[in-house]
Amino acid sequence: MMESGPEEAAIGLELYYTDSPGTGGRLKCDPEDFQVEEVSAYPPRCEGGPITIAKVTATNWEMNRLVRQLSRSLGIGRERIGFAGTKDKRAVTSQLMSFPVPAERLMELSLHQIEISEPYPAKKGITIGDLIGNAFRIRVTDTELRDEQLSRAVAATGEQLQALGGFPNFFGVQRFGAVRPITHEVGKWIVKGDLERAVMTYAANPHPNERDEGREARARLQEDRDFEAALDYYPKIMTFERTIIGHLSRAPGDYAGAIATLPSNLQMMFVHAYQSFLFNRMLSERIRRGLPLDRPLVGDVVLPADRNGLPQHDNGVPVTSSNLDLVERQVRQGRAFVSGVLFGTDSVLAEGEMGEIERSIIEQEGLRKEDFMVPPLHLCSSKGTRRELLGIVKDLRYETHGDSVTFSFALNKGCYATSLLREYLKKEGLMDY
Repeated sequence: MMESGPEEAAIGLELYYTDSPGTGGRLKCDPEDFQVEEVSAYPPRCEGGPITIAKVTATNWEMNRLVRQLSRSLGIGRERIGFAGTKDKRAVTSQLMSFPVPAERLMELSLHQIEISEPYPAKKGITIGDLIGNAFRIRVTDTELRDEQLSRAVAATGEQLQALGGFPNFFGVQRFGAVRPITHEVGKWIVKGDLERAVMTYAANPHPNERDEGREARARLQEDRDFEAALDYYPKIMTFERTIIGHLSRAPGDYAGAIATLPSNLQMMFVHAYQSFLFNRMLSERIRRGLPLDRPLVGDVVLPADRNGLPQHDNGVPVTSSNLDLVERQVRQGRAFVSGVLFGTDSVLAEGEMGEIERSIIEQEGLRKEDFMVPPLHLCSSKGTRRELLGIVKDLRYETHGDSVTFSFALNKGCYATSLLREYLKKEGLMDY
């Protein structure tokens, strides 16, 4: 176990599970260095169906901007385009998406760095979560170690993770924002009812990592809070900030309405990111106390696996002294997963030492269940759920060459490749993730 640096700790990534040497290095020097292929759950084909399912391969496209571009090009509302999961921006990503238009119309599109293929008709579209997992091929460049040293360090980390049976299932930096990791802070102020502070945290609140033009615009708005004037100087590329600012220039003080102008998945992401931050802190504390991730303790809550081997997040089973042996066997065989809470209105907390961890962090944040019911913004309300503490890695391979290493592997849905790779790299700073 090794402590991480302050930037990672600020999003709850407080330590590493492994204590082997870190390789250092950079991810995503080029989009082609980070390739993601969705392991899809295909909707049934239905001849004459009103929905077209197609594979969309995009290079260097942020998900919300990709959906907006597709919706504009097709002349349909962005909420009518379906997708199963949010992918990385600086990457080559391939995933299924659904469109309420004929295949012929979809295939006529010609968009920069977007390829659409394999269309077929279906009765129903795709919604968030309709996937099995993702397969990755990732090249890490400019490593601090080279040649044999690099190979030994990668092998040493791999051995420790293999003995664990996976990796700590932290939410990765993408959940919070790689350049400006503030998404969870926006969510915090939403659930605490301070919507003005939530808006200013998102639209203003300059960060040293961002470009000068954007940082200067945010600093000016932070100082004078003149939303009408801000429309003249905010960069055009800051689309969602401009959407919020535009609303407040027309409806001063309507902070709930300003947040409600954002895409639905972005609104939901704010509170989900705050829940993710709390989960990361809880997982960090469990590791710090030396409690197992791959074995249940009395008081834990385990998640049974479904037919695809994926955890059923809303069907937790409490571990007691009477069922401990049975549950241990289920976890060992991959039929159940030890979990931590994603705190919300309907959350069931663990008992025992994990319950102590969960309650302590919730109390430190001054939270109650009812805080996650947000009447002015129903999309920001959250019932909560539970999440597996251990991410399972499938088909892991790696190849080193000089000062680079290429990994290939598959993960279950909801698991972050960057959370696995940070165990190998062990570097401070979020920009290169």
